[in-house]
Amino acid sequence: MSGRIVVNNLGKKYKRYPNRWARLREWLSLGGYQGHQAFWILRNLSFELNAGESLGVIGVNGAGKSTLLKLLTRTSVPSEGNIEIHGRVAALLELGMGFHQDFTGRVNALMTCQMMGYSSEDAHDLIENIRQFSELGDYLDQPVRVYSTGMQVRLAFSAATVVRPEILIVDEALSVGDAYFQHKCISRIREYRDQGTTLLFVSHDPGAVKSLCDRAILLDGGAIVKDGAPDSVLDYYNSVIARKENDEKIRQVEGEGGRISTRSGNGTARITQVDITKIDGRSGRSFLVGEKVVLRCAVDFYNDMDKPTVGILLRDRMGNDVYGTNTAHLGHSDIKVNGGDSLDVAFTLPLNIGPGNYSICVAVHAGESHLEGNCDWWDRCLALQIIAGEEPPFVGVVALPVEVAIIRKSRDNVGAFE
Repeated sequence: MSGRIVVNNLGKKYKRYPNRWARLREWLSLGGYQGHQAFWILRNLSFELNAGESLGVIGVNGAGKSTLLKLLTRTSVPSEGNIEIHGRVAALLELGMGFHQDFTGRVNALMTCQMMGYSSEDAHDLIENIRQFSELGDYLDQPVRVYSTGMQVRLAFSAATVVRPEILIVDEALSVGDAYFQHKCISRIREYRDQGTTLLFVSHDPGAVKSLCDRAILLDGGAIVKDGAPDSVLDYYNSVIARKENDEKIRQVEGEGGRISTRSGNGTARITQVDITKIDGRSGRSFLVGEKVVLRCAVDFYNDMDKPTVGILLRDRMGNDVYGTNTAHLGHSDIKVNGGDSLDVAFTLPLNIGPGNYSICVAVHAGESHLEGNCDWWDRCLALQIIAGEEPPFVGVVALPVEVAIIRKSRDNVGAFE
């Protein structure tokens, strides 16, 4: 069946020598002397991934995740066992793997397509799609050595996924770069998954695994210690195996200049400007947890319209909806505009959400839902970053104003809460 992976008793070992002379002696003995110790990275690993299934692979550093991916993509050879792969594979592993730093992005993209089995003619036909998705512009014809890490991710992902593969293997490379392109990559992965692509996704991000995968396996010490639903596997990972590393560096979200966002609508109205500011009016893209901000939208109307509605939607870095509202829901459903009118709409709200990267969607439509006469839907029009402040530590995507009371009572005075 196309898009299927079968792993049977897979093992990978490396040789450890106490010194260089032991290696030389073993080589000269032609097998008569063994001067090494076998170090197994993976051992007795077996699992099946059926066509259209999405599997998340998690585990601490050194658990064997990268070695497994190298074996699956044929960049390394197993020491024992075998792998059956049915279907065309696209893989995004280590950042820039296979890129020649002195070649241009265009040439590297062409080589990537050819290594995936496309003819030279087909590869040239795909270049324009790669250029559009990566949004590298003129940099596509510059040497890769002048690229930032985020630009290399853009090129690598765009080239590897320019055509929907039957099997898509993605490593942690997507964690590098700006929130905007992460959203764009996740959207393409979801689209391919929904169209039947088999997904194998390696990540330390529990939100990404829960969002993208319908099954997860936990690797530890080169073996599978748990296989099941993502929630149960991640709970086990967090409570028993994982040593949480809270050293993630907060990166400033890049500006939006030149980005291509998804837009749709009938064109009877258009959102001309979106900005998010602090209460004092200063524009920003990085805010503290709980900080009050103003999301401003400017809309031009080209036709008369009764009861137009302007809405906003906040999404996390995986594209999950966090919060959405609109002017109709907030009590402004009696607006009437004429063709040629403009509206400035300001939503003031506290960002009671967890630290991380988010994106903003804005829409103008008729009725309470954008499904009723969508005039302009602007997806990922802004990216913003939430930074932890002085609030007590918490986990999750929402910052609730919690208060706690502790009452000490003697054992002789135990009763209901007062």
